[in-house]
Formats: sequence, structure tokens, C-alpha cells
Amino acid sequence: MPALRTMALTAAAMLAFAANSVLCRLALTRSGIDPASFGSLRLLSGALTLALVLRLRPQPARTPARTDWLAAAMLFAYVACFSFAYLSLAAGTGALVLFGAVQITMLAAGWRAGEAFGAQGWLGFALAVGGFAGLVAPGVNAPAPAGAALMAAAGVAWGIYSLRGRGVADPLAATAGNFLRAAPLALALSLALAASAQADVQGTLLAVASGAITSGLGYVIWYAALPGLGALRAATVQLSVPLIAALGGVLFMAEAPSLRLVLAGAAILGGIALVLLGKQR
Repeated sequence: MPALRTMALTAAAMLAFAANSVLCRLALTRSGIDPASFGSLRLLSGALTLALVLRLRPQPARTPARTDWLAAAMLFAYVACFSFAYLSLAAGTGALVLFGAVQITMLAAGWRAGEAFGAQGWLGFALAVGGFAGLVAPGVNAPAPAGAALMAAAGVAWGIYSLRGRGVADPLAATAGNFLRAAPLALALSLALAASAQADVQGTLLAVASGAITSGLGYVIWYAALPGLGALRAATVQLSVPLIAALGGVLFMAEAPSLRLVLAGAAILGGIALVLLGKQR
């Protein structure tokens, strides 16, 4: 039963993370909301949801969560770049660029910190970087350069944010605090871009769903699944997120994946899998 529970929680978390791409793309292309407003509503609703969860959970925080403004800034940068990138990227393409940048950032940081890569690890890392470069290189079916650059920046920011969270005693409390501190930064960006601000009911609901459900509750579910996964499985299972997002784009927005996306995705995800398997050995 515990294994079945872990599988169900993990599947729900991966669906939630992939749904963020689909919800953002839907909001920006099928409703009347601007990216800055979407990001602000996402962070605000996520902060409120996580604060409510912390209030309702039975056990208190294990240790006081440290105030980490760099983590909050990276969370804000991720949400802002993510929102603006989806003005021009398909759901699956954006998720693959994001995920590739996140993992490459974290693997590069690990190597710099002294983690040893064997031959298989280096092969996988080179394959992932090559697939990423092939995906964003100019040419037929290439993603929009500005969108790809913004999503890559979002991935780097999320990678740094994830690295900052290593070793945190109470990750849920730390995440709630980071959302709370990142929300004013997003509101400041919305204020600076107030001249182009717009938000209809549909766009607002999609942004709130992204913040409260697929971000806020998604993290709650993910942290509940992590004790049953272990580090390697937790990293490996996230390979499914770009694939789920691409499927969501096909189902909800009729976004047909290109051959370039399929080949680059296979190289990026396969390369990262090689690195992770090499670490296991």
C-alpha cells in the first residue's frame, strides 16, 4: 500500500507540474490576461494556498525556515520568465526547454562542486547539452528565439532555486515563505507594466488555478511523495514532465509536436537519464 500511495502521489505531482505549462499557454493564447498579471496571480494564489496548508497541517515546522531572499528572487525570476516565454512557445516545447535548462544547471553545479562524472555521465551530459542546442538552434521549426531564451533563463533560475533548497529541514515551510516574498516582486513588475495590463475572468481563473492548485497543492503532493522515492527516483521521474506537457498541448490546444522537438527531447531526456543512472552506479 505505501508503494501504491507513493506512485499515486508522484503521478499527481507530475501532472500538476506539467499542467502549469498548459494552463499558462491557455491563459495567454485563449484569454485576455497579460504575462505579468498571470505571474502575479500565480504567486499570490500559491502563497495563500501554501500558507493555508501550513496553518492546517497537524505538525509544526521542524525548525524555523531561514529567510532566503536569493531563493525568493530566483522563484520570481522563474515565474516571470516562464510567463513571458509562453507568449511564443508551445506547451511541450516550453516545458522541454525549461526542464533541460533546469537539469543542465543542476548537473553543472554538481560537477563544479566536485561530483564525479564517469564516462557514461559525461556522454549523457554531452547528449543533453547537444539536444538542447539542437532544439533552440535557428532553422525550420525552431522555437521563437526570444521565447526560448526567456524559458532557458527561467530554467536556470529554477535550477538555482532548487539548489538553494537542498538541506532545508522543512521544505514546505521554506517554499511557502519564498512564495510570500516573491509575490511583492511580481506585483512590482505588474505595476511597472500597468499600461499593458489586462485580465478577464477566464485568464484570472487559469492563473489562480496555476498558483493554487498546480503550483501550491502540487508542491504539497510532491513533498508527500518524496519520502517514498529517494533522490535518484525523484530526479528520474521528472523526465516525464515535458512529455506530459506536450501531450496536454496536443489535447487542449492542437499543438502538433515537430520532428525537431521529438529528436531533441529524446536526446535531452535520454542524456539526463544516462547521467542519473551513472550516479546510481
